Amino acid sequence: MSIQSSQKEKDSKSDNGMVRGLQNRHVQLIAIAGTIGTGLFLGAGRSLNLTGPSIILVYLLTGVFMYLMMRAIGEMLYMDPDQHTFINFISNYLGKGWGYFSGWSYWLSLIFLGMAEITAVSDFIQFWFPNWPAWQIQIIFLILLSSVNLIAVKVFGEVEFWFGMIKIITILALIATSIFMLVTHFETPVGHASLSNITTGFQLFPKGWVSFVMTFQMVFFAYQAIEFVGVTTSETANPRTVLPKAIKEIPIRIVVFYVGALLALMAIVPWQQLPENKSPFVMVFNMAGIKWAAAFINFVVLTAAASSLNSTLYSTGRHLYQLAKETPNNRVMKALHLDRLSRLGIPSRAIIFSAIIVAISALINVLPSVSDAFSLITASSSGVYIAIYILTMLAHLKYRKSKDFLPEGFVMPAYKILNPVTILFFLFVFVCLFLQKSTVIGAIGASIWILLFGIYSNWKHKN
Repeated sequence: MSIQSSQKEKDSKSDNGMVRGLQNRHVQLIAIAGTIGTGLFLGAGRSLNLTGPSIILVYLLTGVFMYLMMRAIGEMLYMDPDQHTFINFISNYLGKGWGYFSGWSYWLSLIFLGMAEITAVSDFIQFWFPNWPAWQIQIIFLILLSSVNLIAVKVFGEVEFWFGMIKIITILALIATSIFMLVTHFETPVGHASLSNITTGFQLFPKGWVSFVMTFQMVFFAYQAIEFVGVTTSETANPRTVLPKAIKEIPIRIVVFYVGALLALMAIVPWQQLPENKSPFVMVFNMAGIKWAAAFINFVVLTAAASSLNSTLYSTGRHLYQLAKETPNNRVMKALHLDRLSRLGIPSRAIIFSAIIVAISALINVLPSVSDAFSLITASSSGVYIAIYILTMLAHLKYRKSKDFLPEGFVMPAYKILNPVTILFFLFVFVCLFLQKSTVIGAIGASIWILLFGIYSNWKHKN
């Protein structure tokens, strides 16, 4: 008898009390759009300028390892679909010390990610309304998106569905524009659209191997938070059906949306001519005769940032709720009742508390001296994210040797080889953080946090 038939899944609530309100279409579109962040729309020019067409190889290679990590996470979540965070697997298989480290490090990393996103939102709004104070924009957006998360999980899913649709349509429009220009041999101010723009004079390291290696950490962070789709599946009616489908389609999404978009850009404009500090999407749509391209792409990146912030509030709330459930003796959490669900099955208090912490960024950006320190902390949190991914892979290795292992589940293939290789890749990306002036201080900060908080966490839970 198969696991699907032997274990009938609940339609309304999971074991942790949360409502299974997300539909399959919500999760599938979140899975597709969740890998598309503002980095693609705004940062593609910089990465293309560093290494040209070989950036495709970087995106594909990094995508392979992110997919392998998702297979490891997916295997454990399939075994226990009621988990709202993969961090619990670190506690279960590596010990409470590393679980405590990962739990709080992941929540703080998400909070800093949310702070960066809300700052970006205010910048995009000021494109149209330059006189509006940034802090007011940030507070209004936080209230709106917090409300979306507090009403019902189905409402969150619906909002994310349409946020994601906007990003997907934009990339498909770029690819369609590129095909049209190629077919018509469209003349641009810098030549004409042609596949030869990609292949002519191709070099693997056009600006040296160091520049090529540097792009790995840039591309890695474009994929950051890809694990979010695994978290959402626990709030679907049939997580063991939805989860494998969402993860298996990740490679197709990477090829279509990342590789497809980058090839489209380079086919229209030689990569040497693409703007480094401006969105290449704006340049291409302008060439296609769309005069309002800058405003349109600003709207798209605003949508992407709002989508990321919406997902961050979703994740931080559920993650903090889980931490509160696991530390019932914590006085602060107990006083704030962070371990309680609303009557709609939503961790509302944990979401509100997380939103309040994210709102501190509105104050930080008003104080220049504090803002500089905030930039350092945000950069450091990115390095900590890599450490959590590595711990997750180590937890998966332990899981495969445990009594919990489900041989008929959503099993990661060739894990004895692919799991350690994925860990080595994450270590390689961490080393890459030390190659750029913009990330080296954050890498040092991350190293200090991992060392000191890691020692403290394991000391605290040594018994």
